[in-house]
Amino acid sequence: MKDTACIAIDLGATSGRVILAKMKHGRLETEILNRFPNVIKEIDGRCYWDIYSLFDSIKEGLNMAASRRIAIDSIGVDTWGVDFVCVRPDGSFVSLPRAYRDPYTEGVPEQYFRHIPREEVYRLTGIQFMNFNSLFQLYAMRLEGSIDIDGVRSILFMPDAISYLLTGKEVCEYTILSTSQLMNPETCRIEERLLEPLHIPVEKFPPVVMPGRIIGNLRADVAAEIGLSAIPVVAVAGHDTASAVAAVPASGRNFAYLSSGTWSLMGIESEKPIVTDEAYRMNFTNEGGIDGTTRFLKNITGLWLLEQCLKVWKNKSGVTYSYPQIVEMAQSVATNESYVDPDDATFSNPVSMPEAIADYCKSHHMAVPRTHAEYVRCIFESLALKYRFVLTRLQTVASFPIECLHIIGGGSQNDLLNRFTANAIGLPVIAGPSEATALGNVLVQLRALGVVADRDSMRRLAAGAVSLQRYEPCDTELWNEKYVIFKKKCNLL
Repeated sequence: MKDTACIAIDLGATSGRVILAKMKHGRLETEILNRFPNVIKEIDGRCYWDIYSLFDSIKEGLNMAASRRIAIDSIGVDTWGVDFVCVRPDGSFVSLPRAYRDPYTEGVPEQYFRHIPREEVYRLTGIQFMNFNSLFQLYAMRLEGSIDIDGVRSILFMPDAISYLLTGKEVCEYTILSTSQLMNPETCRIEERLLEPLHIPVEKFPPVVMPGRIIGNLRADVAAEIGLSAIPVVAVAGHDTASAVAAVPASGRNFAYLSSGTWSLMGIESEKPIVTDEAYRMNFTNEGGIDGTTRFLKNITGLWLLEQCLKVWKNKSGVTYSYPQIVEMAQSVATNESYVDPDDATFSNPVSMPEAIADYCKSHHMAVPRTHAEYVRCIFESLALKYRFVLTRLQTVASFPIECLHIIGGGSQNDLLNRFTANAIGLPVIAGPSEATALGNVLVQLRALGVVADRDSMRRLAAGAVSLQRYEPCDTELWNEKYVIFKKKCNLL
């Protein structure tokens, strides 16, 4: 393998990073050049992402690489899913992109289903129903009159919009499109029938490209501003979870994965979409992966509950807990009698997460956590048991036996939650890499550059780049009892 240097631009819903990856003597090393916040801006009662601020921060990171005179071979961008920006005929953005947590889509799916029934939408897309899917955002914008489609040249999903700012070229990358509930997973193209109620012609979306395609080189003005040459920008797996799954350090195919962070996404990698009546009933999603694979998965509210509790405790009493303190707190609870379904609507964006958890426990006839430690223990056990609930359903549709669970992303560093998860699911858990998204972003770039050959070699490289931790299940009988109580109390029978 030749020595290579790539830049991964990894944007999440709370922060972004510009990461330098160097391939030397067949080994991959990464370094964060800069990290910056990504904050929802509320303007006139609507929620937006400040894409211009993000772009300024990205350029700062690229300039850091330039100032060190590092020869960069390529750049790739990944982001969260579903959100998009509209481009005017003159090439400027119509407005800041709306944020998926904007409540303007509440009740919108039901209105859309008057045009095309819910079952038919799933049959055409295989996508899990969530209010904020791009399909429903576009329909909500039409209903509120905030989109004039005649004044729109194109619609770009977030990673494609950043790549557009870098290159001036417009594309619609496959994995990010697949999150929108606009794409037919069999054809890998936009299903035009779904656009009819939106009054949007399919031509408003750029051509679909697969991961690994070179979009174009840095625009001359951008390159001059940051001090780099006309470096190629690669369409990586633009959806952050697709990039993360590309970096799962698996040695075979018989695994499930859990991308753990603010959101937890649990699924399997399938060679074909799984769009069945059973998948529809369980509300699983079929999203795109590398090599045209399908990520058959379920979105689960993850560490959002803990993050929001920590935020409230800090604001109310000035208390800030370190990660070791959080683990120690959870372990100090002798017996947990409180469980929540992390995906209950009450936890979507409450004013106070601790109060929302307390109210949930009261309404479901469970003990209410009294201390911060009990809240943390409740959250960790509830997440582990919800993972079992979802994995059990994955096992009923997978065409192969699931032999282990790979936990990737920031949550893979949560040793206690990893142990709880292994105990709850009764299977080995392999944790790492924590920077899976950025690593997968880089691996697709390396493949586009001809440095690695295929999916298996990418994963071998990922396994060699990080330290992995394995957890074997224990206390099986106790966790089986907990699972029965969890399902009953949370009405998940």
